[in-house]
Amino acid sequence: MSEALVESRLAGLPAPRRGKVRDVYDLGDTLLLVATDRLSAYDHVLSPAIPDKGKILTQLSNFWFAELENLVGNHLLETDAARFPEELQRHRAVLEGRSVLVRKAEVVPFECVARGYLAGSAFREYRASETDSGGTACGYQLPPGLERAARLPRPLFTPATKAEEGHDENVSVAALSLIVGEDLTERLQHLTLSLYRQGSIHAASRRLILADTKFEMGFHNGNLILVDEVLTPDSSRYWDAELWTPGEEPDSFDKQYVRNWLDASGWDHESPPPTLPPEVVQGTRSRYIEAFQRITGKDPDL
Repeated sequence: MSEALVESRLAGLPAPRRGKVRDVYDLGDTLLLVATDRLSAYDHVLSPAIPDKGKILTQLSNFWFAELENLVGNHLLETDAARFPEELQRHRAVLEGRSVLVRKAEVVPFECVARGYLAGSAFREYRASETDSGGTACGYQLPPGLERAARLPRPLFTPATKAEEGHDENVSVAALSLIVGEDLTERLQHLTLSLYRQGSIHAASRRLILADTKFEMGFHNGNLILVDEVLTPDSSRYWDAELWTPGEEPDSFDKQYVRNWLDASGWDHESPPPTLPPEVVQGTRSRYIEAFQRITGKDPDL
């Protein structure tokens, strides 16, 4: 019921800015972020949506924002729709559990990515560049002989562009420094790796590996804060620690499950993507719910 309404404009509110999976309403001094159930992969929005996905990821982000407050502030102002402004109460049934009111921030125009394991674009680059002396990944020289899903010698800060359309592109730390300055680059790197380490420790306590993740940051009143989402299966790779074996495709709790199905379907990644079959929709939903349960120790409010 609520997802169909989310997909249309909420009456009485300004037209939203629609991202791949979120709608953003500008309320003047604040923003209303509404997480839909849309799922994107390879820069395409897939069909059908994943039931309750927006609620699961919103509530998981809220959990992580609270867990990480000892390291950095965040954009959250209110997470309970019952305490939203009066003009939003008519939409409470739609917004409950999947929306937050946040501060406006001057967003840093780069994804702050932390990688503790060799996966995704970093693995592809490493494999393509590998010689007897090793290979490269996102501007770093890595030792020889690393396998898919191998643990890296140390976590890496690998920033990327924030593309409105198309793929995000990895950039070197040196290139980032030329654009935003050395001081901010050092702050972003230190904070990104600190957040990743703290998230990894908590995930490990719940039998999960946090392989990599991306953070978005911005400035509010001169202070650097976390914005958008944080440490969700949409922005991170989570693997089952008990089933992880370097060299093999890990059992994951993120979008890799859907990417693997898309790759096996023969889709060319350019034409409209195929419709997700019911078993993939349900498999995706169940993985997101299990990730939430493992990380938080409770069930999402659906």
